[in-house]
Amino acid sequence: MKSIQSNNYVDEAERVIKTLKNRKNPKNGREIPMVTTTKIRNLLAMTADIYNEMLNVPGERLPESLSGRIEYLRVRFIYEAGRDPEVKNFVTEAKILDILREIAGSKENFILFNRYMEALVAFHRFYGGKD
Repeated sequence: MKSIQSNNYVDEAERVIKTLKNRKNPKNGREIPMVTTTKIRNLLAMTADIYNEMLNVPGERLPESLSGRIEYLRVRFIYEAGRDPEVKNFVTEAKILDILREIAGSKENFILFNRYMEALVAFHRFYGGKD
């Protein structure tokens, strides 16, 4: 995958959260609120459901049923981003939609995406993400 690799996804997750934490409104200089812990954990939960099912699949390629669920996951991320500007900032800065496209039926790519999501949640918590 172009956006994240097994040797940089942790650093990328940290960069994303630090960037979101330090965003300021250019008009008034106030901090732009970061996505809440609840919302980011809900996004992780959707990802984890697919991950847990994928663990029982043999081989390197994901079956069509799981590839379809990943496409639907992309739709859910788009929907949540459309509902909440903080989620949109998170999804955009983390390049989640691009990464979901790059999975392309690869089990290895989905595992990497799931680890990236876990790293985003961990750094969100570490840098003081709140509900």
